[in-house]
Amino acid sequence: MNDSKTLLNQPEWRVIDQSSIGPHFQALQSFAMDDTLCAAVGSGESGAVARSWVHDKTIVLGIQDTRLPQLDRGVDYLREKGFKTIVRNSGGLAVVLDEGVLNLSLVFPDSGQKIGINRGYDAMWELIRLMFPDFSADIEAREIIGSYCPGSYDLSIGGRKFAGISQRRIRNGAAVQIYLCVSGSGSERAKLVREFYRLAKGGQETKFDYPDIRPEVMASLSELMEQPLTVPDVMLRLLQTLQKLSGRIYSDSLRPEELLLYEGYLERVTERNNKVLFL
Repeated sequence: MNDSKTLLNQPEWRVIDQSSIGPHFQALQSFAMDDTLCAAVGSGESGAVARSWVHDKTIVLGIQDTRLPQLDRGVDYLREKGFKTIVRNSGGLAVVLDEGVLNLSLVFPDSGQKIGINRGYDAMWELIRLMFPDFSADIEAREIIGSYCPGSYDLSIGGRKFAGISQRRIRNGAAVQIYLCVSGSGSERAKLVREFYRLAKGGQETKFDYPDIRPEVMASLSELMEQPLTVPDVMLRLLQTLQKLSGRIYSDSLRPEELLLYEGYLERVTERNNKVLFL
């Protein structure tokens, strides 16, 4: 973990907290934000950034999900359940976002191309472990078979997954992103995604091996820690941890020059999303 600690020990952390903006804040805006921050951090115009965000009832699909033979049936089902659907610009498969899911992005400068994929994942894993020093449970990083959006850096406790990590790299900037199921029912979220895949596959054989979801392997941190946790609780832990890791943290928002970049990235991800989902 030495490399991950080096990544986390930034001279200062610029914190952009968008965890309490409300339901009008759309997930596509978040992906445009991270692309913007990648470009700003990669160019040296900004130091390392920690961004937090929450979105109301949204299913974020991966590119492979858009190749499902009956995608429209699956999307219609999600809409009936009150969920918006978008396609993200980083890897992975379908995940659930709602008011009990906190998303974090760590954006690092990588002008020397020295931050390997695993090193970025290790940094996020280490951050989450440092945020919960008072809990005796061991937070593992390994693929949880039967979870939605499975990957080698699924974060779990006792074999039940509560978080997944992805990465996005643009212009010498690296964004490591995680969704943390803080509260609510992990299994209920998994049941929603399982039904989406059932309908979207339509009983047909597919070239890509989509996950066979087992809801019992998904849980929230509140369920796993057996105590009520909220997004503000976890946000406080994040800020306290970053303060210990760095000499300085400060709250910020997009700067004027970044807002111009953001508008371009938002237009790009929106057009791409609409094209893929045939909206």
